[in-house]
Amino acid sequence: MTTHTLVTDEVDLVHDVHGPLPTADGQPVLLLIGQPMDASGFTSLVSHFPDRTVVTYDPRGLGRSTRKDGRTDHDPNVQARDLHTLIGQLGAGPVELFGSSGGAVVGLTLVAAHPEDVAVLVAHEPPLVPVLPDAPAALRARDGFQEVYRDRGWGAGMAAFIAMTSWEGEFTEEYFATPAPDPAAYGLPTQDDGSRDDPLLSELSNAVSSHRLDLDALLAAPTRVVIAVAEESGPTFTGRTSLATAALLDREAVVFPSHHGGFAGEETGHPGRPEEFAHRLREVLRA
Repeated sequence: MTTHTLVTDEVDLVHDVHGPLPTADGQPVLLLIGQPMDASGFTSLVSHFPDRTVVTYDPRGLGRSTRKDGRTDHDPNVQARDLHTLIGQLGAGPVELFGSSGGAVVGLTLVAAHPEDVAVLVAHEPPLVPVLPDAPAALRARDGFQEVYRDRGWGAGMAAFIAMTSWEGEFTEEYFATPAPDPAAYGLPTQDDGSRDDPLLSELSNAVSSHRLDLDALLAAPTRVVIAVAEESGPTFTGRTSLATAALLDREAVVFPSHHGGFAGEETGHPGRPEEFAHRLREVLRA
C-alpha cells in the first residue's frame, strides 16, 4: 500500500492505493468509499482483494483529509466532485466503485454527474430519506435522534440512532411515543463529553440523507448501477431505502451478506462477514 495526498484549494484528499497503477492485469481500479467513514473501515474488505488494485480514501473533513474551505458539513455533490478529481488523478480510466451508506449516495451522485468515471457502481444501502413513502415521518425520526444528541451527548444520541435505524417498517406514532433508550442498555457511555460534531449524529450529514437522486441522469448513464441491500436489514430504515431506490431505478436490489456494515472486520467493534461479503462483491462485479 502507498498513501498519497491530492492537494486542492479546498481539501488535502488523502487516499491509499493497494496495488500497482496502472493496474497490472488491465482490470479497472476498485474504488471503495464510505460516509461518514474513512478508509480504515475497509481494512478487512481490502485484504480479500489481493489480486486487484484497490483505492480507499478519506472523504473531505474525515480522517486524514483536511478541509480548507471553512465548512464542516458533508455534501454528496461536493464529495462527488472530489471523487471525479481523484479518479482523474489516478489516470487509470473508469473505475469499479463500491459505495456503502453515505458512500452509496455519493456514488450515485457521481454517476449522475460524471458517468464516464464509473464502469460499475455497487451502491450498498444508500440512506435516502426522500425515496420512502413515509419520508416526512422518517425526517422527523432523523430529527429526533439528532435532538437527543444535542441535548444529552454522544452515548444517548447513538442509542437513539440505533433505535431509529433498527425500527421495522414505517415510522408510526408508536415509534414517536417510545422513549429514547438508555445508552447503558447498548453498552454506550452515559456521560456527556460535551462534543457535538459527530458527522453521524449531528445535522452535518443531513445533505446526504436528504439527497434527491437525478433519476433521469442515472437511467441514461452507461454505468451499470447495482443497488445492494444487506440480508439482515429486512424492513428497517436502510433496508427500505435500498429497496425503494432500486425500484425507482427499475431494477431489483441485490442481497449482500450480513448487516449494514457487513464488509467490516473485528477491528470495527461491530464485525460483519467480510470474506463472504468480498465473495459476493466479486460475483456482482463480474455479472
